[in-house]
Amino acid sequence: MSDRAGKKVILISNDDGIRSEGIMRLASALKKAGVVYVVAPDRERSAASHSLTLHRPLRVEEVAPRMYAVDGTPTDCVTLAVNRILPARPDILVSGINKGGNLGEDVTYSGTVSAAMEGTLLGIPSVAISLAARADFDFKAAAAFALRIVKHVFRKGLPKDTLLNVNVPQVRNIKGYRITKQGKRFFSDAIVEKVDPRGKKYYWIGGDMQRWEGGADTDFHAVSKGYISITPVHLDMTNYASIDELKKWDMR
Repeated sequence: MSDRAGKKVILISNDDGIRSEGIMRLASALKKAGVVYVVAPDRERSAASHSLTLHRPLRVEEVAPRMYAVDGTPTDCVTLAVNRILPARPDILVSGINKGGNLGEDVTYSGTVSAAMEGTLLGIPSVAISLAARADFDFKAAAAFALRIVKHVFRKGLPKDTLLNVNVPQVRNIKGYRITKQGKRFFSDAIVEKVDPRGKKYYWIGGDMQRWEGGADTDFHAVSKGYISITPVHLDMTNYASIDELKKWDMR
């Protein structure tokens, strides 16, 4: 639905927080395609996944015109934006630009991708975009590609119940883009155990990636070769290939 002036309405969210450079660059770029509203967490909510806040009330602060901070998760932000904050239903939702890649199984944990999932559940064409870098983040190329893909989605739409998970490599010369599938990666020690000054153990969740697999058509391979990866993610996670096999089970 367009606004009263006939312009497309664009909703932006993320999981890095409303003050992140990535969301600022994204909002600036997408103003060329429509009226931009930013509804994002008031602080970093990375790895929030698709969680909703149900045990306490949520508070919203308008920090600038068409820019709202929510003391909740990325999914909270999208739900509030669509059902309460925005004056019109958005024509598209773009989540990002995430500070770091969302490749492979990251889609399960990522608040950035989950914001796009919530938009898709609400029937809004949705895109998650991430910058696959670990330091010296330069969002220029990712913001430009976000504008490009938004314009294309406005013209062509998206398949039903499908969001786009976009990962942009931070390289000097991007070779183009590839349509990809999720790869799978393997980590070294996923749990780091340490001892505090009082002798009590504490833990960090995380580890270094040792390798990835899945072939030349995966998101990992595309990004590693200097291509933007576009992975269509479907909301229906049913493993249809297993249904016939499971029907053979006899659990009497």
